[in-house]
Amino acid sequence: MSDSNNGWEAVIGMEIHAQLATDTKIFCRCAASFGDEPNSNTCPVCLGLPGALPVLNSKAVELGARAALALGLTVNETSIFARKNYFYPDLPKGYQISQYDRPFSSDGKLTIMTAERDEGGHAKDWQPMTIGIVRLHLEEDAGKNVHEGLPDTDKYSYVDLNRAGTPLAEIVTDPDFRSSWQAYDYVNHVRRALQWVGASDADMEKGNLRCEANVSVRKKDEDGFRNKVELKNLNSVRFMQKAIEYEIDRQIKAHESGEEVHQETRLWDEKNGMTRVMRSKEDAHDYRYFPEPDLQPLVVSSEFIEQRRAELPELPDEMISRFTEEYGLGFADASQLVSDSSLADYYEVAAKASGDPKSTANWILSELLRELNNSGRSAADSPVKAESLAELIAFISDGKISGKQGKEILPEMFETGKSAKEIINEKGMEQISDRGAIEKIVEDVFAANPEQVEQFIGGNDRLAGFFVGQVMKASKGTANPQLVNEIIRSKL
Repeated sequence: MSDSNNGWEAVIGMEIHAQLATDTKIFCRCAASFGDEPNSNTCPVCLGLPGALPVLNSKAVELGARAALALGLTVNETSIFARKNYFYPDLPKGYQISQYDRPFSSDGKLTIMTAERDEGGHAKDWQPMTIGIVRLHLEEDAGKNVHEGLPDTDKYSYVDLNRAGTPLAEIVTDPDFRSSWQAYDYVNHVRRALQWVGASDADMEKGNLRCEANVSVRKKDEDGFRNKVELKNLNSVRFMQKAIEYEIDRQIKAHESGEEVHQETRLWDEKNGMTRVMRSKEDAHDYRYFPEPDLQPLVVSSEFIEQRRAELPELPDEMISRFTEEYGLGFADASQLVSDSSLADYYEVAAKASGDPKSTANWILSELLRELNNSGRSAADSPVKAESLAELIAFISDGKISGKQGKEILPEMFETGKSAKEIINEKGMEQISDRGAIEKIVEDVFAANPEQVEQFIGGNDRLAGFFVGQVMKASKGTANPQLVNEIIRSKL
């Protein structure tokens, strides 16, 4: 929210629907896969046929517990499934099996790091922020409506029920956010945490993580809430941030001009950079919740909860703190390294092997990530193993090659799978760091350029670069540049 919105503040609550990483759906044995032929992964249960009864997938419960504990929620030993009644073509039964007044987990407090951004989206002044998480409950997903056809042409709608019945964890926060960037940082934090503990692939492009924002504005001295708008079907974190920003500005302008802000659901139109109305917003009573008669209460033991807690790996925030303390990294670099668990593991192996944690971080975040991004790979799939990158960094630290040479060697390592040592030997790239050998080359260069020597002695310091270039040329780029500089200046 810009500083020009004098006297107004945003009030934002977030809902995240994350598909749990099970092989099968939550109440039947159908595959919970992505990209199969439409309606090929269906059965009487997920089609809602009469007489078909749901059976709870225990793996979904296990992954739900891992997600809840990773986000600081309390897992309730008893929870109850409920029917949430509404009527859309992608909901075969006419209701969704969800949870309402007795959720699987509740009462969470999650601390994240967040920062406002400049116009270019660059973060500044990271600060901790604590968010209240009301609940994480388990539910089944609906199917998917697919629409085709252009304006002023025949339009067709299709229903694909492959997604109907896939297991979801719905994560609902208190209205604690006051800016679009806070919401942005929160969703990225949750997405990483779910991937980290193996609870969800959290891939927004595949639709297995979807976020919705409930946005309203009020005067800064107000205690209550004005009508809110739900922003739905946001399929990227950046689109979500832009949609929230637009909606804040739209609502402020409406209030200031005396217009009513209706409680409704709106979609983000990326092409036109605006939100537009989808439908009026339902309240909880509109769904006519009642307990699901075909499922027993879900009861988990305290032993089950503690076992899930013990299985959790070191969480991202803990690892960021350890990287800053143990390896002397800044918060931004540590956060980027911990953005993905395979990248964090890669860094730690390379940093220990190279003995130079800061240089290792720089090489990974610049040179290695460029190669990985260009090839569409993750650190886990890198053809340059962590130990091989550490060897390259050690060669540079020991003065055997220059940093410039290292930047030429790494892409070849990436492409061929060869080690740094192999490439250095093949190309004769090892730096000359023998002082006597370099002194001999420098003396030959001086002898060949007496006029430039006199000009340098006479005060033309800019000729130092000329002599360095001549020595590097004579040594075919293998002389240690720092040593070359030092010897030239000492001899002149």
